[in-house]
Amino acid sequence: MIEEKIEFRALSIDEAADRLWRADRVLILFHVNPDGDATGSAFALRHTLEAIGKRAWCISPTEVPERLLFAMTDTQGSSLCESIPSDFVPDLIVSVDTASPSQLGALYEVYKDKIDLMVDHHAKGIVYADNYIVPGASSCGEVLCDIVDILLDRAGADMPHRVCELIYTALSADTGCFRYNNTSPSSHTLAARLLSCGVDTADINHKLFGIKTLKQMQVEHAGFERMNFYAGGRIAMIAFPYDLKNQYGATDENLETLIDVARCVKGVEVAAVIKQPTEENKFRISMRSSCNFDVSEICAHYGGGGHERAAGCTVSADSILAAEMAMVVAVEHKMQDDKK
Repeated sequence: MIEEKIEFRALSIDEAADRLWRADRVLILFHVNPDGDATGSAFALRHTLEAIGKRAWCISPTEVPERLLFAMTDTQGSSLCESIPSDFVPDLIVSVDTASPSQLGALYEVYKDKIDLMVDHHAKGIVYADNYIVPGASSCGEVLCDIVDILLDRAGADMPHRVCELIYTALSADTGCFRYNNTSPSSHTLAARLLSCGVDTADINHKLFGIKTLKQMQVEHAGFERMNFYAGGRIAMIAFPYDLKNQYGATDENLETLIDVARCVKGVEVAAVIKQPTEENKFRISMRSSCNFDVSEICAHYGGGGHERAAGCTVSADSILAAEMAMVVAVEHKMQDDKK
C-alpha cells in the first residue's frame, strides 16, 4: 500500500494570524533542549493570546534550561507535556522555531497529525504542517512579532511589556547579541522599538550571555581537552560521550556552550559538537561555520535543519567516534564540492 503524501500549505501572514485569532485555546510546541529564541517566541505568543482573551499553554519535549527560566511565565512551572492543565483542551496547535519533526522528539508522535500551524525562520528543515516561514528573518521572535502585531491590532490592544521582553530575548539569543551574520537592519530596527518600550536589554543580555555555572566551565574545559582538528585545522570537533557526561554529573544544559569552545579557535571554519544524551547510540550534533559554508545542508541530510551557519541534527552510529568520523567526512566532502 502506497502511503499518501500530505501536502502542506505555505500561508500568508494574515492567514497564519487568522488561525490564531479564531482559536480559543492554543497549545504551543517548541523544540527539544529549548534555546532563547524558542523559549522567548513560545511564551511571547502565549502572553499575547492571553492578553486578547484566549487560553494558551507552552510545551517542549524537555524542560526549559535553568538559565532561561526567566523567560517562562510565572503561572507555568514546567514545559513538559505533563504540565498541561486537565481542563485545557486545545482547538489549535502551533509550533514555533522548530524546523523538523525530529526536533519535537516524543511530542511529534503525540501531535503529528494535529499540528495546525508551524511558525519558523529556518531555511532548511522538513515541513510537517501548514506554515508561515520567513527564512531571511534573524529569529523566530522576529517572525512572530509581525503576527503578534496583527493580533493586537485586531483586538485594539498595545503590546504587553512582558511580550516586548520575550521577543527581545528571542531576537538577541538567535543573533548572538547581534554578532552573527543573520543580524539584519530589521533586527536592529525591532531591537530599537523594543528598547523604546522600556525593555531592560542589559539585564536580558547578561542572563543570556554573561553568566556561566561552574559546572558549565568544567565541561568546557573537558571539551577543550577532547577537541580534535581536521583538514589542516579548518574543522574542529568535540565528542562528549555519555560516560563523560556522567563523570562530571553534567546535564544537557551544561553542554550547550561546547560549540563555542570549538568555533572560537583561530583558523577553524567549521565546528561541531557530538553529544550522547543517553547510553543509546544516538548522537545529537550541533554545527557552526564561520565562513560561507552551509552546515544546514549537512544536517538536513540527517533529518535536521537550521541556518547556513548554525544547524543541528541527530544521527545513529555504532559509536561516538563513528558519529564524529561521519561528520568529518561529510564536511570534508562538502568543502571539496564547494571548491568546484
